[in-house]
Amino acid sequence: MSESQFTFDFPLSSGQSRSKFDLFKPIRNWLDSIDVRDRKSAHLVCKLIPAQCPFEREIKMFGRTIVHIPPMCKLNPLYDQFVGLRFRALCYLVDECGEMVA
Repeated sequence: MSESQFTFDFPLSSGQSRSKFDLFKPIRNWLDSIDVRDRKSAHLVCKLIPAQCPFEREIKMFGRTIVHIPPMCKLNPLYDQFVGLRFRALCYLVDECGEMVA
């Protein structure tokens, strides 16, 4: 999902070009600016943000897939920021703390 889906066009005044307002930009910037610098916080982030979408499922009957439920995470407008935050936490645990994280 691209960020442009959450922008709104507002006319500046008659005859001028339009400006875009991104509703989620302040939250995206805040999440991207979080710097994981302690072990306890890194573990908390990894615990709270799942490694894969818990909603994606395949419903099978007699060995055949009947319904595939796509990952709902992709509908989250902050998905990329949460994945990035989890990645930074994992990198901190591996690089700075020397932990092997699964």
